[in-house]
Amino acid sequence: MNLTQKIREKKTEFQSSAPDEVQGVMARSIKQLQDSEIMDKVLAKGDKAPDFTLENTRGNYVNLYNILSSGPVVLGFYRGRW
Repeated sequence: MNLTQKIREKKTEFQSSAPDEVQGVMARSIKQLQDSEIMDKVLAKGDKAPDFTLENTRGNYVNLYNILSSGPVVLGFYRGRW
C-alpha cells in the first residue's frame, strides 16, 4: 500500500469514527488552510531549501547547510505541544 492509499484509509477511518464535533473542527481547519493559500509558498521537488538553524531533539542547534555538506538530508518536523 502506498502513502496515498494509507492517507485515504486513515481519512475514511476518521470520518467513520470521530464525533461530528471533531470532524467539524477538522473541516474548518482544513478550509482555513486552503483559504490561506499557504500551498502557494511551499517548496516543490527540486527547489533549494533556505538555510536555517533549529534545535534538534537533543537540544543541540543544527544548521541545514552544514549538514548538507556531508550528504543528503531528510527533514522531519514535529509540532511541539498539542
